Amino acid sequence: MRQPIPLSRRKLDWIFIGFFAFNLLFVSYNISLEQLVVSNPARFDYPLWPLPPVIDAVHWWGRNFDPLLMARPPFFRSTIWIDALYFGPFYALALVAFVKGRDGIRNWALIWSGLMFANVSAILFEEWLGTHASHTPWTATFANLAWLVYPFLVARRVWGDHPFTEKVEG
Repeated sequence: MRQPIPLSRRKLDWIFIGFFAFNLLFVSYNISLEQLVVSNPARFDYPLWPLPPVIDAVHWWGRNFDPLLMARPPFFRSTIWIDALYFGPFYALALVAFVKGRDGIRNWALIWSGLMFANVSAILFEEWLGTHASHTPWTATFANLAWLVYPFLVARRVWGDHPFTEKVEG
């Protein structure tokens, strides 16, 4: 029989919990959602969500550092749909799993890790070499660095068969 290892003994998991919460609450359903509900950032009416300050901040970033974000070509929009439809729900499930110690998130976390790394790599190639390359590609790279590093950290964290539980005698 197996039981969850208490979160108090998995102190490093707080780093993952924070990352997943930030992505769920801020990235997937604010920043990314803005790119789905505002198809043309040059001409739009503010939607109900995300709030205008979020939209203004996203557009400021795009105008100053990230022309890809403002251009929104089809491949980029596909990565945003993946964020909204897959990554967002994954972050919610991962939060529960990491807090409660549920091994069932393991395979989903490995899938997320590979897909996230692939998405961010494709985006950064465009930022550096593409039609919508950034005039400050290092800024874009550093801004996305967490999404290049965390996939490896998450994969490493869940690599074993039972990353959150331990065997109980009896």
